[in-house]
Amino acid sequence: MASESTFDIVSDFDRQELVNAVDQAQREIVNRYDLKDTGTTLDLSETELTITTDNEMTLRNVRDIMETKALRRNLSLKIFNYGELATMSGGRVRQVATLQKGLDSEMAKKIQKLIRDQFPKVQARVQGDSLRVGSKSRDELQSVIQYMREQEETLPVPLQYTNYR
Repeated sequence: MASESTFDIVSDFDRQELVNAVDQAQREIVNRYDLKDTGTTLDLSETELTITTDNEMTLRNVRDIMETKALRRNLSLKIFNYGELATMSGGRVRQVATLQKGLDSEMAKKIQKLIRDQFPKVQARVQGDSLRVGSKSRDELQSVIQYMREQEETLPVPLQYTNYR
């Protein structure tokens, strides 16, 4: 076997599934008796989700609904990085959740070190916001994927494994 087999480790989410989850959450909020008249809004932009509502208790309920809808659409809750709770005029509250997409260099280096410590024959290279893992043995690459799936609980980002060749 002269050629090297590779795969990429990325942190991404399906944007359309997130749009659908937000839409379903908005419909449930409008129809739920306890949330109907709160004036709650969910604003989804390219990089963040903004929740605006009456009070903290309502915010917790809205977050719970949003997270439930996201889980049903196979989205990891790790994509939501909730920021500080901000009080607005009229006693309303707002919270911004930054959407995690891509591996930052620090996280990529941490994953690279995990792989290098466990599998010395495997090479992991940082490429932008992803990590390319290569080896001459396909079995070793399968072992790396299995090992990383076991380690996902300890990592603050969701991981996907793509471009397996």
